[in-house]
Amino acid sequence: MRAIPAPGIRFLRSFSRDSWYRGLILVLTFLCYTAFHLSRKPISIVKSELHYNCSSLGFRPNNASNSTTWCDWKPFDQDNYKELFGALDNAFLVAYAIGMYISGIFGERLPLRYYLSGGMLLSGLFTALFGLGYFWNIHQLWYFVFVQILNGLAQTTGWPSVVTCVGNWFGKGKRGLIMGIWNSHTSVGNILGSLIAGIWVSKAWGLSFIVPGIIIAFMGVLCFLFLIEYPEDVDCSPPLHHETSSDEKGLEAGHSISDRSLNVSTNSQENIIDMAEHAKDSGEDREAINFIDALKIPGVIEFSFCLLFAKLVSYTFLYWLPLYIVNVARLSAKEAGDMSTLFDVGGIIGGIVAGLISDYTGGRATTCCAMLILAAPMLFLYNYVGQNGLGTSIAMLIICGGLVNGPYALITTAVSADLGTHESLQGNAKALSTVTAIIDGTGSVGAALGPLLAGLISSSGWDNVFYMLISADILACLLLSRVVFKEIREWCGCYTRKRGSITIF
Repeated sequence: MRAIPAPGIRFLRSFSRDSWYRGLILVLTFLCYTAFHLSRKPISIVKSELHYNCSSLGFRPNNASNSTTWCDWKPFDQDNYKELFGALDNAFLVAYAIGMYISGIFGERLPLRYYLSGGMLLSGLFTALFGLGYFWNIHQLWYFVFVQILNGLAQTTGWPSVVTCVGNWFGKGKRGLIMGIWNSHTSVGNILGSLIAGIWVSKAWGLSFIVPGIIIAFMGVLCFLFLIEYPEDVDCSPPLHHETSSDEKGLEAGHSISDRSLNVSTNSQENIIDMAEHAKDSGEDREAINFIDALKIPGVIEFSFCLLFAKLVSYTFLYWLPLYIVNVARLSAKEAGDMSTLFDVGGIIGGIVAGLISDYTGGRATTCCAMLILAAPMLFLYNYVGQNGLGTSIAMLIICGGLVNGPYALITTAVSADLGTHESLQGNAKALSTVTAIIDGTGSVGAALGPLLAGLISSSGWDNVFYMLISADILACLLLSRVVFKEIREWCGCYTRKRGSITIF
């Protein structure tokens, strides 16, 4: 007769199995969304090649009528090329913003594995179609705009799906730090996209899109084969989304500290897991939350509109920074693309720091607000002294990237997961995708406005573009003022209670 393992051994085995699967989901979703951003980045690298100062090549074919535009890719050889680039960016981002609101609804009702992998395959197809325009010798603007619209819609499947999947596997405890590290996929994807696109940008720019398209399609296949939506699907224990249960809150109100300690000590780890499983099962029996109910969750509206302006700044850098470096620092397209990756390196650091600080302080909004306040003067300095030497450029790009992308990363990950599993939902598990889509969809409106405004304003000088970005940062900070005030009041209340407990003893 086989011996039954002791409870402690069973727990260690369960912990090891849970940790292995959680690590798998974290890595797989990381790679999936890295592929999404990898496929978005080439357009910013290729812009400087579509409209190029052809006179710098030092030669001109005999049949070329204009020495400065003969090597440009029509229709981007005209004086309004910046507006046309803005139209390409806007086609993708407006479609993405509109589609995101719809995507969250589908994400709650369809299996995430099919939804995410299907979206990645479609996104790979549309990314490659943009690059095939080079080999098919297409010069009609409508083709590139139409492909961008389709790609924007396809990519809306990504963010709600990966955040929901990670939220299903990880509880609130160290969510800020874990998701801060995990969210570096955005910057890693931008860096890899820049480097891959830079390989072919001056040779055959179509490959700068086709290769990323193949990569995201391949990741879609891996997602279909290995993604696990819920821990219960592989007999793993689900996470606890709240640090205190409703029973513990009642104890805090009516029982002494010693009574509460005794009660907690009598509960084993297995009982806690059973409670979490029961909450998950009861949540699955409910209907998916609707759009209006999701808006009523405390903090959703404030963080959504804050993200609108924060993402406006981030995506303006994403789409226009390489061209800005080309124009101001007089670097080649490849050199500017490589230099722009430093902004994303800063974004990785900023996302991790924001998650770590917000976990330690418990103040998600206050952390975002502090970084946004610091970002405004640093953007001003980068515009005026950021090109005064290589060392200055590197330092300023990393600092600006950290301060700009830190709040953006925190809101789209830990904050979205917190609000999607908010205690006001009373255990309803079918809200995370909808809440994530609302927050990121609203942010994507800003992502669409930023590059469009940059295209229109840059004709009057890059200084005005930076003034616009600084104003957006300040507005994002102001929109969080109510939540920040609430967090500060909670801190003051905790400090007062702690002082009161000390005087009693």
